Amino acid sequence: MARDPRYDILFEPVKIGPVTAKNRFYQVPHCNGQGYRDPSAVAKMRGNKAAGGWGVLCTEQAEIHHTSEITPFIELRLWDDRDIPALAKMSEAIHAENALAGIELAYNGPNGSNNYTREVPLGPSHLPIATFYYDPVQARAMDGQDIKNLRRWHKNAAIRAKRADFDIVYVYAAHGFSIIQHFLSRRFNQRSDEYGGSLENRMRLLREITEDTVDAVGDKAAVAVRIAVDELMGESGLHTAEIEDVIGRMAETPDLWDVTLSDWSNDSRTSRFTEEGAEEEFVRGIKRLTTKPVVGVGRFTSPDLMVRQVKSGILDLIGAARPSIADPFLPLKIDEGRIDDIRECIGCNICVSGDMTMSPSRCTQNPAMGEEWRKGWHPEFIRIRESESRVLVIGAGPAGLEAARALGQRGYEVALAEAGTELGGRVARECRLPTLSAWGRVRDWRVGQINKTPNVSVYLDSKLDAAQVLEFGFDQVVVATGSVWRRDGVAHHHLSALPVAADVTVLTPDDLMAGQRPAGRRIVLYDDDHYYMGGICAELLVKAGHQVTLVTPAPEVSTWTRNTLEQDKIQARLLNMGVEVIVSHVVAAAHADHMELACVFTGKIRQFPADGLVLVTARLPLDQLYLDLKARERDWLDAGISNVKGIGDCWAPSTIAAATYAGRRYAEEFDAPDIGDALPFKREMVELLP
Repeated sequence: MARDPRYDILFEPVKIGPVTAKNRFYQVPHCNGQGYRDPSAVAKMRGNKAAGGWGVLCTEQAEIHHTSEITPFIELRLWDDRDIPALAKMSEAIHAENALAGIELAYNGPNGSNNYTREVPLGPSHLPIATFYYDPVQARAMDGQDIKNLRRWHKNAAIRAKRADFDIVYVYAAHGFSIIQHFLSRRFNQRSDEYGGSLENRMRLLREITEDTVDAVGDKAAVAVRIAVDELMGESGLHTAEIEDVIGRMAETPDLWDVTLSDWSNDSRTSRFTEEGAEEEFVRGIKRLTTKPVVGVGRFTSPDLMVRQVKSGILDLIGAARPSIADPFLPLKIDEGRIDDIRECIGCNICVSGDMTMSPSRCTQNPAMGEEWRKGWHPEFIRIRESESRVLVIGAGPAGLEAARALGQRGYEVALAEAGTELGGRVARECRLPTLSAWGRVRDWRVGQINKTPNVSVYLDSKLDAAQVLEFGFDQVVVATGSVWRRDGVAHHHLSALPVAADVTVLTPDDLMAGQRPAGRRIVLYDDDHYYMGGICAELLVKAGHQVTLVTPAPEVSTWTRNTLEQDKIQARLLNMGVEVIVSHVVAAAHADHMELACVFTGKIRQFPADGLVLVTARLPLDQLYLDLKARERDWLDAGISNVKGIGDCWAPSTIAAATYAGRRYAEEFDAPDIGDALPFKREMVELLP
């Protein structure tokens, strides 16, 4: 198919200082949980995106000096010349696909505790460091010599970046992670010298380092400034009017302005809390301040919205991090007129959780993310079939859909049998919950791809038992029948059933998603899952008119969502809705008119009046069909079955991302040779030094 002429503007080249981007698709710097530990993996991941049509591919932040590092997080390092080869491998992979390579130089200062190097953190003022962990560490206020040192370190890093063949070199002043942003901010900059007080003084370091960088690399590479335009704190923080003043004063100094919100949780808000293109109101005035190109983000997946951003003079380049992870080939699909094939980001931030947990980023939509080099998986392609096997996939949730889709892409004959009357499994149910509509894209994209694959047949309302499976005649069977929420209270805290009086009705998320509601008004929701479901169920109950108290053994609501950058937003929303929150407590027993709540530290019991109980705890795999088939393994030969495999939640309940990964893994591995005890992925091994 040919490109729709409406989108031609997106494929116009854009001059950025001494270099030119081939189009307007710009993958902004983003972390990936691999960094300096896995340079080949990062290079392969960025290279695949370049092959997918992105005009510019940038690294995550690269630490420029050992006096500022952010252990335990695994980013890039450019401490000395020995770091150049790993970075050059990335720029080479990007250049091989005719794209530009950018590098984000970072000196975190008060944002890093220097746990690895044990250096004293530096900052504009004597203040505690601003990390995720409330480290009992303070930054030392920089003196004049420290500032001179910082300028030299940054310039040296820029020169190394040029030697590593990067086309765009960043000056980083965003996300609350950069010492330059801390100098800009009145909150952190309490100085009274030429670097403090007035805006002109507070921006002095930004101006000097930008000019230093232009001097160091401007003959060959473009210089970009990534700056936070608003911290969403009003006058108490950096705000749009103030940063527009900064940009106006430095309008032509860099070659590119990369505009963001701060902190990171605001710039990468989940779809639960913001729509596509939501940053427009903060950045729409930047273009009038400079002749240099401007790039910004907004979880852009719609090409029509991208076009509007450019034509209305808001952005010159369409920035993306998460959409480029969900679909590394998004630009190419637009170019080829394959809009329906775009694998749209759902805004769940499971990718961010990789960085937060110091592990390779994963993606709910793109299970190949993080596995491009480790396992040789490609986001778009998969090897052709190697046998005439026919595969029966039982269950059309995210694992079953992905397995059927990927097997069909390989060329196998696939039958997908779903017991219910709609496809999607848990995704079909969960996307109807408040604020989760975007999650339906997990189902929609896979169903769309399956509908284009003639060798995949779909059967709805087809609940199968073991005898029926044995009669089907498929030689490969994969069971993806999902899971159910437990109603006995077993989870992280309670490892045995919760005492519940006979006259107490207990509901689970499954019940709520099926339309059931508690009979009483005063409801205790006990959340020992700690991800999104507890908070969403509380929202649902409040909207239904119930008085909700959320009880959790954790010190805060939905504590695991710190890894998806939304915990504070979830708790704020619940409190603003009137939900009472009781942390560090468990439901110890349930009675008709009250719950017994126990402190997790002291065990002290208190009675709490309540009319009903909703449990968001653990889940049970729906694995009976798998177990029944395994019990009849002696019958497989006569039935022509060579293998039965369980995947997804029916194997071990987990995230939706884990389910789509399980489906892709099954499709990749089910006809592969047995590797025995060998590792199923590659590792980057370090060089031993004396």
